[in-house]
Amino acid sequence: MRLPRMRNVMAWTLVLILLIVVALLGIRIAGLSSLPELEPWHRLVPQELEVDELDAADWQAYLAAEAALFEHLQRELIEPVTASGKAPYSRYASDSPVYPGNLPRDWNRSFILQPSGPARGVVVLLHGLTDSPYSLRHIAQHLSEQGLLAVVPRMPGHGTVPAALTAAHWEQWLAATRLAVREARRQVPDGPLYLVGYSNGGALALRYSLAALEDEQLAMPQRLVLISPMIGVTSYARYAGLAALPALLPAFAKSAWMNVLPEFNPFKYNSFPVHAARQTYELTSEVQDAFDAAEADGRLSRLPPVLALQSLADSTVSTPAVVRQLFERLPANGSELVIFDINRSQAASTLLRADMSGLLETLLPPAERDYDLTVVGVAPEQGRAVEARRIAAGSQQAQRQPLGVDYPSQLFSLSHVALPFPPSDPLYGSEPVAGESYGVALGTLAPRGEQGVLVVGLDSLQRATSNPFYDYLLQRIDEDLR
Repeated sequence: MRLPRMRNVMAWTLVLILLIVVALLGIRIAGLSSLPELEPWHRLVPQELEVDELDAADWQAYLAAEAALFEHLQRELIEPVTASGKAPYSRYASDSPVYPGNLPRDWNRSFILQPSGPARGVVVLLHGLTDSPYSLRHIAQHLSEQGLLAVVPRMPGHGTVPAALTAAHWEQWLAATRLAVREARRQVPDGPLYLVGYSNGGALALRYSLAALEDEQLAMPQRLVLISPMIGVTSYARYAGLAALPALLPAFAKSAWMNVLPEFNPFKYNSFPVHAARQTYELTSEVQDAFDAAEADGRLSRLPPVLALQSLADSTVSTPAVVRQLFERLPANGSELVIFDINRSQAASTLLRADMSGLLETLLPPAERDYDLTVVGVAPEQGRAVEARRIAAGSQQAQRQPLGVDYPSQLFSLSHVALPFPPSDPLYGSEPVAGESYGVALGTLAPRGEQGVLVVGLDSLQRATSNPFYDYLLQRIDEDLR
């Protein structure tokens, strides 16, 4: 009697699960009406090199494939969109002020910066998801001025059209990382090798280094610099692929997208496909699995030191994951975590949410740690004056360093996107440099008006896009890569 009952329970359980899935898909389909219609750049999927092709290619072959990719987009997308006259302020119309081809430089493409003299070492810089090499141009330029050759690859699926991220996989990004490191070592066979990773690039730098622990053919970096590293993402990303299931039917093609927005940023996608969210989950899971394997067989002790720079307030990646899933797992190897705190000056503190106000103390209570910890924030009882409070590994005593700057009164926190951009950045900076224009100055926008008027949400326009403490960030990177 038990067997039929168990079968009945299993059958009803499967029916219930199926009904829940159908209901969720129905809700998803119903919600598609709020998304704008898909544009050509949401439909055209360019062909990128696959993993085996990337592993067989050298830097020149990758640049040639990249050039062919952009030529294809010019013929199949840019020229028809321009001729239609329907996208006067789009990065995909050649007569638009934000068209990358008309700007001082198209930073969507891979590049290498040579130092003025002999290279004392080499650094590979890896950009983030939906981003382009532009996001690391300032740090790359600075490091080349410090005597390092800087290699900055464009990750497959980036710098072209948002639809490219509906097909790109994290394995391609990791293969592009290997390719860039090979070129770095070809050009500078001696001298230290460093990896700098921003956001998704931080996860790639970490995964590459964990792979190098077991593969002697992979050059091991001496140090890692991770900026807003993607160590953990929201739980939604795990099941994001289910949200795109209706896209198998052409009538529901919009379900492949989480956001469909105008593309007015010349060097970053505004639209975001569901597939890309799934890839972030798979990559971060892969990093944790690699950590487990390296820890189990004792290889983790050979991981190079990590300098991570992270905003306490970050709605893109998980700051708790950076602390708990990265730094609490690292060996005692001279690593350091730098946290950019929220604005705790009296004027701003009254508006802080209780969970955000206490997040720093919850994540990092007083304790002796295996890594250095630095908190950049408002000095107690000093108005808006900012200091760096640094606690060495194995200690609880903080050394305080005034930075000689104030926390901007209109800024209540930094953000995920702000850290690698100086206030002088012409696209993202709050005080863009004169003489260099990229068609729009996103960091200076301060929109006010009624809700529901703009084609993008006010929250995205109000997000901090540059780092008022950028000079300190460079100082810490210089100290680490000396």
